[in-house]
Parts: sequence; structure tokens; C-alpha cells
Amino acid sequence: MEHRTLKLGGIAAAVATAVLHLSASAQEAAPAAAPADGLNMERVVVTGTSGASSKMKSSVSISTLEGDAIKNAAPLSAAEVLRSVPGVRSESSGGEGNANITVRGVPISAGGARYVQIQEDGLPVLQFGDFNFTTPDSFVKIDGTLDHLEVVRGGSASTLATNAPGGIVNFITKTGEEKGGHIGISRGLGYDETRYDFDYGAPISDKTRFFIGGSYRTGEGVRNTGMSTEDGGQIRGNITHDLDNGWIRLSFKHLDDKAPTALPVPVTVVNQQIREVPGIDPRTVSFYSPYWVRDVVLSKNNTPVSTDINDGLHVKSNTFGIEGSFDLGDGWNLSDKFRTANNSGRFAGVFAGNSGTLGNYVFATGPQKGQAYNGRAFSAVVFNTSIDDAGNTLNDTKLAKTFKLADGSKLTTTAGLYLSTQKLGLTWNFNEYLMQETGAKPALLQTSSATPGLVGPAFGGCCSRAVDMEYKFTSPYVNVGYETGPLSVDASFRQDRQQATGTANIATASAAAGGALRYDPATQQFIDYKLNHNSYSVGGNYAFTRNLSVFARASDGVAFNADRILFGTPLDGTAPININTVKQIEGGVKWRSGGVSTFVTLFQAKTDESNYEATTQRSTSNKYDAKGVELEGAYSAGGFRVTGGMTYTDAKITGTAPADVANIGNTPRRQARYIYQIAPSYSFENATVGASLIGTGKSWGDDAHTIILPAYEVVNAFVNYNLTMKATLSLSVNNLFNKIGYTEVESDGHAARSISGRAAKVSLTYAF
Repeated sequence: MEHRTLKLGGIAAAVATAVLHLSASAQEAAPAAAPADGLNMERVVVTGTSGASSKMKSSVSISTLEGDAIKNAAPLSAAEVLRSVPGVRSESSGGEGNANITVRGVPISAGGARYVQIQEDGLPVLQFGDFNFTTPDSFVKIDGTLDHLEVVRGGSASTLATNAPGGIVNFITKTGEEKGGHIGISRGLGYDETRYDFDYGAPISDKTRFFIGGSYRTGEGVRNTGMSTEDGGQIRGNITHDLDNGWIRLSFKHLDDKAPTALPVPVTVVNQQIREVPGIDPRTVSFYSPYWVRDVVLSKNNTPVSTDINDGLHVKSNTFGIEGSFDLGDGWNLSDKFRTANNSGRFAGVFAGNSGTLGNYVFATGPQKGQAYNGRAFSAVVFNTSIDDAGNTLNDTKLAKTFKLADGSKLTTTAGLYLSTQKLGLTWNFNEYLMQETGAKPALLQTSSATPGLVGPAFGGCCSRAVDMEYKFTSPYVNVGYETGPLSVDASFRQDRQQATGTANIATASAAAGGALRYDPATQQFIDYKLNHNSYSVGGNYAFTRNLSVFARASDGVAFNADRILFGTPLDGTAPININTVKQIEGGVKWRSGGVSTFVTLFQAKTDESNYEATTQRSTSNKYDAKGVELEGAYSAGGFRVTGGMTYTDAKITGTAPADVANIGNTPRRQARYIYQIAPSYSFENATVGASLIGTGKSWGDDAHTIILPAYEVVNAFVNYNLTMKATLSLSVNNLFNKIGYTEVESDGHAARSISGRAAKVSLTYAF
């Protein structure tokens, strides 16, 4: 490992030296202009708009986070960055991927981000946000390649993206506008993690510039695993060439990263309150251990595959993209974004199948193998899923024409065509083991199996599954915008045409194989169906003054189902296919004065969705109605700056399937009335100190209101000290007060998942 670390460090140094030499004769870029106000309302945004527009003039709720602010928040994952954005509910308790994400009032009723599209540079990372065990946040890594983040809630996301009725989260990469870069090293304090970062961008000539950057880390991670379970990183780059009538850009990303994932751990529930099990700290326990045996699973062709459970979440991605914008003259503009990605990996996580029991057992692995163990043991279910193929090819083309009318007003029309092909190849295997119930290097315990600790297929053998799907979208859309004086209005329409083809199969016990699970061609399910849906969005913005404007919008959008409806109703086109729709109304005020700026939005979201739960073999159908208010604000004066937000949501279940009719009128699971953020900072002489407080009110862990998820607050803090003009020493702490924060609980109360505990690190960065 030391040799590999030195090798990666040498590569980073070589890249930095090469790009420095390449741009030695380039002129220094001018520094970026200071924000006009605390929320930077004049920031031009490109997400959820048909053309670039400032936040102050747009008729959508949009927030931006700059790269430095993201770094200071000390996030442990891409999903954790989103907890700083008002209106976003990000359950960032799953490690570096597999997070559950939604926006104001839209439910989290399945894993992932069903109603929110996660993008990199304007194109989705994955076409669906809620694939089982394959969520888009797993393929997004936060490092110095990130320029800023744009987050749209509701509004035009319904018509300017596919599968994004709740909103769009767009991670935007640096492109070398400013000459310079950084190299850095960071080290965990109290946990084993070493990380290296570098980024650099500069002009190559008067019309060409480039950017390259990445990160690499190794170690244990913030949770107790007892060994090196983090390994890998990414490298990203792009080159941009300015033309006489526009620009063109080529980009790439190579990601190969391994990190532990966190799944629900054993707990008990007493009088609706979650209680920790003795010896299990939900903030730190992971159940990865050096004493695991290799998990032998079934491949799609019925051959055994030996896997290492401790590999955790292993993601690989190789992408190539081309984008450009061209002024065709006479008010015409043509733009295009294209990207193709080869995505794959494996998800291996340990889920608590029960809360555990006291008993007399025998160690099957570890240094005490063969000795008696008197204590608690639990059912350790290994969610072992091979991400065989999650690749995609995406293209978004827009043709716009601006008409300048005689009265001085302006009419802009945009026609677009979005095309995508998303593949999904998964192989599920859930084996159950008997494991020592402890948070420090647990060992397996003897069972009747010849394989140490093995009980057999979990959940009655429900979950050995083979999925090979392809989803194609053809989505034409139009947008018409009209601007006259202080008034701007726009209306947009999108038709999403989905075609799904493929196969799915469940392994069953085979008499010919002695009762072992096998994939039988006779049980294979063929999928072949087409769906269309029309979405719309209408909105307007009126500026009373340069510093005060109001906006309103109504929209209707769709999130198509993917693998979560497999194995349920027929999907060969002979039966209706369920979709998920969101209708939203919103209106708000934007105001600024001096160092104060605020963004207040009233909203209502009505969601109609259908699910099929694979492990319970149960279909659900729910309707939701959520109303509330979202506040975002900022203040700056001298070296002091504070940003913050609060979202109040009153959500109800308004319709269910007959079996769940008792839940009508209840608040949806995991929907707190209040979520809030506040982040003050102060800069003086050579230092900047700051903190962020992120909180959530209590919520219900289930739709039936039998288990409470308590309210909690998390404080993150940082100190940056400039050793010289170019060298900065930083100390950052995530979850400073080591709070437990439960984000989800199983409906029977045997297991729950919490955010991670305190994690501090020190970093040294050199700018050049």
C-alpha cells in the first residue's frame, strides 16, 4: 500500500509539473468578481433554464454553493453536501453512496433519489435516481475538480430534464477560466484515512484552455472496520476551445473507488422510541471485519463467484463527453451536450436481519476460532449485488431563436431533443450469516453449514435475482420565454417517450442441483413496453426594483419506474404500467439590501406513486399532499458572513391501496415538519473560522406511525490558517458533538441507520 501511495503521489506531481510547464507563458487570469450579495443573486445559472439567467431574474427556486463553501462544510459524501441546501432532504447516512434524496414535500418511499435528477455538467449521472443498489450519488466524488453546485427545486425541472419532477442537482466542473491550481494532502484524526488532491487549469493559447484534477485516498474510513476498506479515487479533465461564433469542449472522467457502506444496524424499540443495543454504536459500527469468509454467490450463468464482503461499495466509471454552443447569427443559437459512460461495480453491505439474541455459541472465524462465545449474536445479511452494467449514452440538443420586438420586448423560443440509453445489469445475492454482535472486528459463529457462519440464502431465498435491462428515452421539448421591462414569463412542454426492454429472473431451488438455487430459463420474465407522458411548466418573474422581485410557477412532471417494478405485474405490454407523477405550485419573493439577501418560497406538491417491494413481494400505491414554506437567507459585513435556511412542510398521505387505508391522513415516513441550516464564518488577518449547524425535527419512521425518528442537530466546524500567501493549513470536524441522528428504521423496529459520528481531519494545501 505504501508503494501504491508513493506511485500515485508521483503521478500527481508529474501531472502538476507538466501542466505548469505547458502554461508557463500564459497570462494570469483576472480574479473572479465578488458576489453582489450574500446569496449571490446575480450568479448566472444554467440548471433548469432554457438559457443562462441570473438567480434574481429566474422564475424558479434555485440555490448555488461555491467550491470553497462546500470544502469548508467538511462533507463525507456528495449527498452530505446537499444537507446545506434549503428544501433538500438528504439522508446521508449510507456512507459514500446509496443515499436517499428528495426535495420539499416529495416523499422518500423508495431508496435513492426517485424524483431528483443528479447531474454532472448538465447531464444525468444515471437516468434513474432510484435503481436498487446503484444510486447516482455513488458515482459523484467531491474534490477540487468541483467548481460549484446548482440545485433547482420543482419548477422547470419537470420539463427541462427527464425523470426530475422534484428538482435537479447539478455538480459543475471547473474548466480552467482562471490560471492556477492546488495540491493537497489530508489525514484523518482518530481514524485511518490519507487523501491526496490536485487540480490545475490554464490557457494553452488565446482561444484554448484546459483543466485537470482528481483525488486519491486510502485507509479505513470514519467507521470501525479494522482494516483498509477505502482505496481509490478519480481523475477528471477537459479542454475548451473558443470559436469565432461559440465554443466546444471535450471532457473525460476516470473513477475507480472503493469505500465502506453503512446499512441499518441492530436496535430495539420501546414505546415508539429507538434504543441502542449494548455494544453497538450506530454512529461507528459497520460489521466489516477481517474475520469474514469470502461470500460465494451465484452468477447469471449459474456458476459460483467468490467475493470479498469487505470491498464494500466499489464503483467504476469511465466517461467521455463533448459539448458546445454556436451562435448561428440573426438571433439563432445551437447547443449540444453529449456524454457516454461505462459504469459498473459492486455493492456489498451487511444488513441486520434481526436485533440479535443472547446465547451460547462457538467462534467460527478469528483468533478465538473453536472457542466458546457467550453473548449476543445477530443475523448478518450480506447485500451482495454485482453492478454488471450501469452505462449510458446521453445527448441533449437545443436550438434557440431570440426575437427582438418593436416595443423593445424580447421573445425567445427554444426547441430541444433529449435522447438517452440507460443500461442496467444487476445480479443480486443475499446470503445470511450468524455473527457476533459487537462493533469491533466481529467474528462469524458456527452453524450447521460447512462454510463458517453461513446460515443460507436470506429472506427465504427471495433475493437471488438477475436483471438485464435497457431503457431508452426520446424526449422532445419546447420553451417559450417573453420579457418586457420588469416582467418575464415562460412556458415549457416536454413529452417523454420511454421504451423498456430486457429480462429479469429469480433463482429458485433446483432438485437437480440438490436443492441449491439456480436460474431456470422457464422462470425468466421478459420485459417489453412503451410509455409516454406529457409534462408542462408555466412561470413568471416580476422585478419591482433591481433588489426586489416576485415569482410564481405551476408544473406537472413524471418519474418513470425502472427495476423497482420488476417481478410484480406483467411488463410485456399486456398490462398497464405504473408511473409516478408530481404536480407543484410555488411562488416566492427575492429581496436584497446591502449585505442582506433572502429567498422565500411557498409551495405545494402532490405526488401519486406506485411501488413494488421485492423483499416483501408487496405492491403499494400512495398519494401525498405537501404544503410549506422554504426560506433561504444570507448576511455579510466585513469579515463576517452567515448563510442559512429553513423548510417547513405539512405533508399528508391522501390515498393508499386498500391494505393501507388506515394510513390516510398520516404524515409520510421520514418527513419532518422542520429542517434547517445555518453556517456562520469569520475571516481575520490570516485565518477563517466557521461552523455549520444542520438540524431536523422529529418524524415518523413508518407510515403507520409506530416508531419515532427523534429530532437531531449536527454541528460541523472548520479553521483555515494561511501559513503563507499560498500555503493553507486546515482543520475540519464533521459532527463535532458526536450526535446520533437516525435517518431510517425498519418497520418492525429491529434495525435502524444513523449518521456517522465525529470525524476530524487536518489538511495542508498549496496553491500555485
